[in-house]
Amino acid sequence: MQPDSALLLSLAQKVGTPFWLYSAETLRQRIAEVKHVTADGIQARFAMKSCPATKVLSEMHEAGIWIDAVSGNEMLRALHASHPGGQTPPVILYTSDVFRDNALQVVLENGILPNVGSPGMIEQLAAAGYKGGVSIRVNPGFGHGHVNSCDTGGPSSKHGVWFQDLAVTAEQVVAAGMHVVMLHAHIGSGPRHAELHENLERLADEFAALLPLFPALEAISLGGGIPHNYKDSSAQIPLEPLKALFARCREKLCAAAGKSLRVEIEPGRYFVASSCMLVTRVAEVKSTQTNEKGQGATFAMVDAGFVDLVRPAMYGSYHGISVVPHDGGERSVAPIVVAGPLCESGDVFTRDDAELLVPRDLPLPVPGDLLVLRDAGAYGYAMSSNYNSIGRAPQVWLEPDGTLELISRRETLSDLLKAEVSEPVHL
Repeated sequence: MQPDSALLLSLAQKVGTPFWLYSAETLRQRIAEVKHVTADGIQARFAMKSCPATKVLSEMHEAGIWIDAVSGNEMLRALHASHPGGQTPPVILYTSDVFRDNALQVVLENGILPNVGSPGMIEQLAAAGYKGGVSIRVNPGFGHGHVNSCDTGGPSSKHGVWFQDLAVTAEQVVAAGMHVVMLHAHIGSGPRHAELHENLERLADEFAALLPLFPALEAISLGGGIPHNYKDSSAQIPLEPLKALFARCREKLCAAAGKSLRVEIEPGRYFVASSCMLVTRVAEVKSTQTNEKGQGATFAMVDAGFVDLVRPAMYGSYHGISVVPHDGGERSVAPIVVAGPLCESGDVFTRDDAELLVPRDLPLPVPGDLLVLRDAGAYGYAMSSNYNSIGRAPQVWLEPDGTLELISRRETLSDLLKAEVSEPVHL
């Protein structure tokens, strides 16, 4: 996604900075790629927690991509974007380890398939009178997220029912008058593409061994995990081997079950990471000097912070950065630290997972220039916050023909204060 400088400067003038810019063309290309690898009995879901904008959810609906939701309100957002409820088929799946807020109510009222990650959720469903199908999220004992702090499987992962406890959980489901229609695991993409292939093969083998416990099974989800290369977003993930891998996994599972099973995958970041950028304006460029405490640095101070894009502050994630000169002038390259406006030392976009500054060689900006943080569609706006009482930045949608649409406005103080009340609580 490479909008020209004139467009970015005009948008910054119109909607202010920072702002998010989505490319419909890039998103649709990623959707097409996922559909290509999920033909012939394999169904793709979108892990909507990565980017729950109604416009994005509507694109998924039009393309026949199902939804994985992880809260009551995510389910309601999916319904709002025209994804149907019910379990024939289960277009919306609710995945969680804990029922919170309105989640159980939304499941019951809309016939959503619950994907339970803790045995206690079975008891809660039974107490609420639920008698439908359930999915069980399994902790298979292995897995790896895109960074170490995102552990999706193994002894240190909070997610799912430990695989050695599945027999007991299966008995619990039957005793409650329900039936297991799907097994699910999410093992993550890992830091290496080869690791995804190795883990998926292993997961399919483990699920095949578990099938005798679940005679009513209709589907198996192999989770998400198609990786995205943040340091080189133009690098193409080898999709044909992945397509063949999914087909082999399904063939193995159907043979073990003695019947046709639906196999699912649920990418999040792969769909949306490259489809969106965060555009921010340079307010100041300042420097510190080297002394006995450490190396000096040149700071480009911008008006976006971790209230907008928290991933670098949370786990040192990398986002490509480019400079858009406001006057079209040339800029000499220098090592730059990009930092935001928040009253937090960690409000820095160029850092690593050890919380160390990692300057980037960038054109040295001047006040008024724009900085673009690329590949921000996954867990960008979705994880933004109102810390420091800052309103979330607007989202803009760009069609291939150049048409622009504001899909969410900049939040104001009145938006932030809407939930504040002064009401007595009577016990």
